[in-house]
Amino acid sequence: MEIKPIKTEADYESALNQIDRLWDAEPGSAGSDHLEILLALVEAYEKEHYPIEPPDPIEAIKFRMEQMGLTRKDLEPMLGSRSRVSEVLNRKRGLSLAMIRKLNRRLGIPAETLITDYEVAHMGGQSDREAKRA
Repeated sequence: MEIKPIKTEADYESALNQIDRLWDAEPGSAGSDHLEILLALVEAYEKEHYPIEPPDPIEAIKFRMEQMGLTRKDLEPMLGSRSRVSEVLNRKRGLSLAMIRKLNRRLGIPAETLITDYEVAHMGGQSDREAKRA
């Protein structure tokens, strides 16, 4: 089996097929070593050609709420009053550093996700982007 860099979609498909064939290789065997190298090459190719964007912070919070069976009231200790929770979830108020820390600690949402930029609509209806243009 020849190992070469993955430069094209055809190379990528070929590597995926080889991975399928080698998946059950005996640990420590030549096939297992070949599998490890192919997995590293595929990972590098996918990182460059199929990057995964970080999730939207508000969608991540809503997803975690659904996963954990939480209500908006359950977020009050992390975000503040009922109206503050509503403002955050409706994108009318951004997350503060204190909120991010509490959400990270209590809900296990990665800080990297929570600090990602997202559009916040101001009370007057303008988003951050629209307000900057005005």
